[in-house]
Amino acid sequence: MRAFLESGQRGLAAAQRILESGQHRVPREAVRLLAPIEDPEKVICVGLNYRDHCLEQDVKIPKEPIIFSKFPSTIIGPFDDIMHPEESSEVDWEVELAAIIGKRGRRIEESSALEHIVGFTVANDVSARDWQMRNGRQWLLGKTFDTFCPLGPALVTKDAVADVHNLSIRCSVNGRLMQDSSTSQLIFRLPKLIAWVSRFVTLVPGDILLTGTPAGVGFFQKPPVFLKRGDEVRCEIEELGTICNKVV
Repeated sequence: MRAFLESGQRGLAAAQRILESGQHRVPREAVRLLAPIEDPEKVICVGLNYRDHCLEQDVKIPKEPIIFSKFPSTIIGPFDDIMHPEESSEVDWEVELAAIIGKRGRRIEESSALEHIVGFTVANDVSARDWQMRNGRQWLLGKTFDTFCPLGPALVTKDAVADVHNLSIRCSVNGRLMQDSSTSQLIFRLPKLIAWVSRFVTLVPGDILLTGTPAGVGFFQKPPVFLKRGDEVRCEIEELGTICNKVV
């Protein structure tokens, strides 16, 4: 997929011609969907980027984007299992809109930032809160256990999305709706995020940008609720699809 994205518009045009031909198709039940991108150079994440998520924590709206990362080894497919680590007893869910970079850039202007995005997908920024919030407040460790980034079910090209900043976004656990919001709640929208991040690092095709999660995570429930083995987590974003992962 990274090689395909590096081919730019030429590759997208070729894919469109193949799609329109009606050929080279296989039955959906005959395949297992993997993550749209399994080996990105970077997985960049944004914290505290939904107004309702800030309100549920009673924290101030950030004045600048809060950036952290996950390792690519966290990535699993849209219907693969999340492995509950023995080292944590506070594993949490976070449905997120993920933007996929399709064009290389550094110090990108906000006015041209969307040109560097090829499309979007659904992500779950699974988090070990005991490592993120306590144990030295090690955000990286809390966010980057293996299997902590389910991704999919497909890379939806940006031309197929009416308004990425006005999509419903939801997460349910064992059929119980926990997060129910809209990407209109984003504090820093994609042009701002792309411009901000590219001040520090070069963005390349295949890089994944997780844009933050809305209110309703388990840590801020009263009392807190955490994932246990056997739970099923379903994340969905309007126009992008649904991922569903069992905790084992």
